[in-house]
Amino acid sequence: MDVTVQWDESTAESLSIARLSAVASTDTLESPSRDVITLFGSPTPESLALALAAAVEARKASHGAGALPRLDVSDVHGAIGDSAWRDHRTGEVIRREMAIPLTVLKETAADLLKEGGQAIRRVLAGLLMPDWPEGTRRSLTVQLAVAGAPRSSDMLAALREADGDNFSDEE
Repeated sequence: MDVTVQWDESTAESLSIARLSAVASTDTLESPSRDVITLFGSPTPESLALALAAAVEARKASHGAGALPRLDVSDVHGAIGDSAWRDHRTGEVIRREMAIPLTVLKETAADLLKEGGQAIRRVLAGLLMPDWPEGTRRSLTVQLAVAGAPRSSDMLAALREADGDNFSDEE
C-alpha cells in the first residue's frame, strides 16, 4: 500500500484537517495504486496519525479492493465522504456514502502514535522542512507493507521502515 502525504500550505480556514483520496492504478483496475492524504493548516503528528487512521479504516470499510475512497477528515466529525467502485458485471460506477466515527479514528490514531510515533514525526518533519524549492508541491510517498485488510500494526511496521529514511519525495 502506497500512501502519498501532501501538505496544502494555503491559509484558508477549513474544518477538515485532511483529505483522503485514492488514485486508481493505470496498470490494473483491481486495486488502487496509492492513497493520497492532503494535510491542511498546521499539521501535527496527531493530525497525520488521524489521517493515516482514516486510510486504514477506509480500506477496512471499502467494498472490495477496487473501491476508491474520498473522505474529509475532521477532528470534530471523523471521516465523511464516499467510496466508489465499478461493478464488474454491469460496468456501472457505484458510489456509497462512507462515515468513519471520530472515536474509531482516534483509537486507531492512538495505536499508530503509540507504536510508530517517531516514524510519523519524521515523515511530518520531512514534509515541513523549510528548504523545499519555492513552488514545489510538498509531498512524500511512504510504502506500507500491508497484506490483506490493513491493520494499524501493518502500517506501523512500514512506518518504522520510513523512520530509516525509506521514503522519497514526489513532485
